[in-house]
Order: sequence, then structure tokens, then C-alpha cells
Amino acid sequence: MNTYKLTLLALLAALAIVGRVFFQFIPNVQPVTSLIIICGILLGPLAAFILAILTAILSNMLLGMGIWTIWQIISWGLIGLLSGFLSKSLKKVPFIVIVLLAFLSGYLYGFIISLITYQVSGHFWPYYLAGLPFDTSHAIGNVIFMIIFYPIIFHLMKKYAANRFSIRNTN
Repeated sequence: MNTYKLTLLALLAALAIVGRVFFQFIPNVQPVTSLIIICGILLGPLAAFILAILTAILSNMLLGMGIWTIWQIISWGLIGLLSGFLSKSLKKVPFIVIVLLAFLSGYLYGFIISLITYQVSGHFWPYYLAGLPFDTSHAIGNVIFMIIFYPIIFHLMKKYAANRFSIRNTN
């Protein structure tokens, strides 16, 4: 991983952290999941996993650290790996597939985060079912953030970074 790619990761992490703090008043709506998916598609699975770790730890230093931090790293890391492997397996990832992945990732994130309750209390299903409205708001927020951020970030990375390292063409 070269310096330029690390700089892009740092910028994406800063954007994710600021976005998470800025949208903290809306439960489960933040740009983090969408940015991790974008990172996985454009920069690869390892970069997306690193972004998941950075975002979870650094944003939780501001918002509150706890056992959920580990599960956030696991869930966002898994989402980043899935998006990275998706872009590796397909030469071109259609935008509708990216938006669908963002939507489904809201529910995947909620499912994995709900495992905390099982870890602590042994009760999973009541907590998971009660959290489905929040997972739905997360999924809808992911779609909105993906529609806003993906074209902008793709354009900037395509324009400024295509000669520095390989970016997967998804259009």
C-alpha cells in the first residue's frame, strides 16, 4: 500500500468520522457504511477493512467506546470485505448493485450488532426484532449516502488517482 492510497484512506476515515458525529442525532443514519462500501469497491477489500477499523475506533473515541466497538469493526469490516470481493469478482459493478448492497448492508450491520445482546444477556431475537425499524433507517440512509457520495468519490479518484494505482472501473 503506497502513500497516496494511505492518504486516500485517511481522508475517507476523516469523512466517515465527521459524518458519523454530525449525524449522531438521527439513530442509525450515518455515511460510514456507504463510505466503507465505496472504499471496498474502488480501493479493494483490505483498504475497506482498514477503513472500518479506523472509523470504529476513532469515532468511538468521540462518541463512546465499549464492547460494541469490536462488533462494529466486525460488521463494517465484513461489509468492506464483501464489497471489495464483489468488485474483484466483477469487472464492472453496476450502480444499482452498489445501491442494493448499501441497502442490504444496513440489515447485515444490524444483525451483527444484535449479536452483542446475545453475548451479554443470551437473548438475541427480541433485541433484533425490536431493532428492525432502526436497521431500516440505516438501510435507507445508506442508499441516500451512496447516491450522493459514490459519483463524487468515484469521479475524484478516477481523475486524480487512476495513474497512481489501480482503481476498478465500475461504470
